[in-house]
Order: sequence, then structure tokens, then C-alpha cells
Amino acid sequence: VALPSIERPKKLPVVLSREEIKLLLKTPKLHKHRLLLALLYGCGLRNAELRNLYIKDVDMDRKQLHIRQGKGRKDRYVPLCDLLVRGIQIYLAAEHPVQWLFNGNDREGNSVGLSANGVQWVVKQARQHSGIRKEVTTHSLRHTYATHLLEMGMDIMSLKDLLGHVDIQTTMVYLHVSQLSKRAVFSPLEKLYGPR
Repeated sequence: VALPSIERPKKLPVVLSREEIKLLLKTPKLHKHRLLLALLYGCGLRNAELRNLYIKDVDMDRKQLHIRQGKGRKDRYVPLCDLLVRGIQIYLAAEHPVQWLFNGNDREGNSVGLSANGVQWVVKQARQHSGIRKEVTTHSLRHTYATHLLEMGMDIMSLKDLLGHVDIQTTMVYLHVSQLSKRAVFSPLEKLYGPR
């Protein structure tokens, strides 16, 4: 006998305001940490996608980031703005990462990609030191990216592709949290007989 599946509660994502994003991005002292936050928000990356970025995945000339084998084992490209390109150039010149864009160290001190906990730690520290009261995670920066793009006029299908979603229903949740400009409700009679 198959039991009916239990429907999970549908929670809306936490979204930061533009002012909160600016505050969060300027809070870390290290350029590496500011860049990490800027990529999470500015490209809508998942934690794993950020950690798996190789230096070769950054195309400065075409201003694109190649996301390899994201969720659902799909590749995609996301645009890099001029601010991110400059930030990456400064970071590469100062830090000289070897293979991954963000290097970490394993227990033996060998260079490896940054850990999931390492990325989460950077986000948590930035939130604590910024004074932002909302719960901020790597994924809430992705939610904020998607919501801000919708509010800035991006269409839902383009957003779906940028986020790497398979199903448009996954992307539709951002319509519920975005503050899209809505015209005042009116009667068709007003338009029919009102001023032209």
C-alpha cells in the first residue's frame, strides 16, 4: 500500500534589500572574502558551484563564468559584470591561486578547493559583523540575486536559465517575493469612458 506523500511547508526565501547587500559586501576585511560574497550574489551561484570554480572557468574577455556540472549535472554560463572582472583580476594578482579560483588547505596543508563550511563561515562572519538581523546563508544570496534581477526587469525564462533550473516552477517562487511594480487596480469602465 502506497502512502500519500507528506507535503512540505512552502516557505518563501529570505531576500536581502539592496542596502543590506551593499553593507554585507563591504563588511569583510579580506578582498578574497568580499569577492566570494560578490560572486555568490552577483552570479547567483550555489555553494558547490562557487567551490568548484577553476581559474580556467573565468573568461575575462567575454565577461562570463563557466559553471561546470551544476545541480542536475548541467553546465551553464553566467555573465560577469565589470566590477567582478576587476575584483577577480586584483584577487588573482594578489593571491596567486593555483587551480581553483578559491583555494583552501586540507589537514596535511595541501592546496585544495575551498570547503563548504569555509564558504558558509565567510557568509556567517560577514552577516554578524554587518549587523544584518536576517538569516543570511549562501543560498539566501542566490535568492536575493534572482529576486533583484526580476525587480530590475529580467524576464522569468532568462532567469530560469541563469539559475540553471530544470523546471520553471522552481523559478516561479521569486515572483512571490519580488516587489514588481503593479499598476493600480481599475475598472474597464474607467478606461472605456475616462480621459484618453
